Amino acid sequence: MSPFTAAPGDSRWHYRRSLASRVILLTTIAVGIAVAAVAIGAYVTARVQMQRTLDDSLLQRAQAAATDPGAAVRASQSDIQSWALGAADVRIALLFDTGTGKLLDDGPAINVGGPELAVAKGESGHSVRTMLIGGERYRVVAVPTNQGGLAVVIAQPLADQDRILSRLGWVTIGFGTAGVLVAAFAGWAVASTGLRPVRRLTSSVEEIARTEDLTPLPVEGDDELARLSTAFNQMLTALDASRTRQRQLVADAGHELRTPLTALRTNIDLLTMEVDQPGAQLPPGARQELLEDVRAQIEELTTLIGDLTELAREDPTAPAVEAVDLAEIVDHAVQRVRRRAPGLTFEVFTRPWVVTGEAAALERAVTNLLDNAAKWSPEGGQVTVRLSDGVLTIDDQGPGIAEADRARVFDRFWRSADARTMPGSGLGLSIVRQVADRHSGTVHATVNASGGARLVLRLPGLERAGA
Repeated sequence: MSPFTAAPGDSRWHYRRSLASRVILLTTIAVGIAVAAVAIGAYVTARVQMQRTLDDSLLQRAQAAATDPGAAVRASQSDIQSWALGAADVRIALLFDTGTGKLLDDGPAINVGGPELAVAKGESGHSVRTMLIGGERYRVVAVPTNQGGLAVVIAQPLADQDRILSRLGWVTIGFGTAGVLVAAFAGWAVASTGLRPVRRLTSSVEEIARTEDLTPLPVEGDDELARLSTAFNQMLTALDASRTRQRQLVADAGHELRTPLTALRTNIDLLTMEVDQPGAQLPPGARQELLEDVRAQIEELTTLIGDLTELAREDPTAPAVEAVDLAEIVDHAVQRVRRRAPGLTFEVFTRPWVVTGEAAALERAVTNLLDNAAKWSPEGGQVTVRLSDGVLTIDDQGPGIAEADRARVFDRFWRSADARTMPGSGLGLSIVRQVADRHSGTVHATVNASGGARLVLRLPGLERAGA
């Protein structure tokens, strides 16, 4: 099964939804992903930037506090330092390298740990981390003082920052939701306006299928839809031509069948009169002549039906294509026609030429060319057959083909005024042209040096190695 063809009963969403709904859905998803990516990026960037600004501010304040040379002594005497005044937005503590510390306010204890103790011991230049103090999130910074064995710890609550980030998050969600809704509306607008020409084309095609009116569609612009309309018009033109040829074939076939059927019916009526009316006896010679006419007319009908069947194979199904030697086909055809025309001489010269195609069709075409030459050649005349480099030339010694008729002799059922009194259906040469077209070849009629007809068939191929 083709990857572009849905299996019967396929329940996947892209087989159950219309093209417009898919455009809207895909547009919404694409914009939603873009909005989500931008929103998340903006939120993360704001969070990181606020965190970095807060850390830098805390480090500056802690380093300013740590430069007070009497901090350790005054801290041990429970004095409130000058740098601690006005620091109501933060909590300040001193941490000794022994693990003991001193808070400079009455709030809950700051649970210092390894990072802060490493700073007090001089093992680390500073520490920054977030911890819970009294059930509230704090950003805690520790820096060493110039006294040695002592670190200043500053903790600032993150409630304001979390509040700002929370508001930013809700604002981002709100704008993202609005963006998705706008994207859905934009997708609907695009689907409505962009697919309107597709809907018009669909309606036109459905109208053509319902009414069988093969009038070409109007084409506007040069975009993909215009190319689709142009391709569809080309298909309509080909379909109209095919339908015209089919009707012409049926009409011509009916016209050609009428004459032999009428003659056959007349002869059969005459023969049945002899049976129905015992007194009406036909002369012995007339009865035999009628039977021979009936036999000839049946053969003519059989030939005509076979030719019609061959002409109907414009696109044969699974033809037997193989490499065949055109010279051998010519030899076989000459043998068949020589038996049908014993009063003619066939002069044959062929060189091997390998053609890739249908052996039976090629032999039918060559036989039709030889039959045409035999039909027009006078009794005791000569038919000259030449095959060289893929060009088959057949000359007869008949009256030739008028220049005005040479382009029409390969049309279906066309017969010149002189040929209408002779047997034949007018389909033999049209079969030759059809076979030539199927094998990427050509066929045309001209005149030879003696004034007779010359039919030339050209077929692409290769000269057989070793020939």
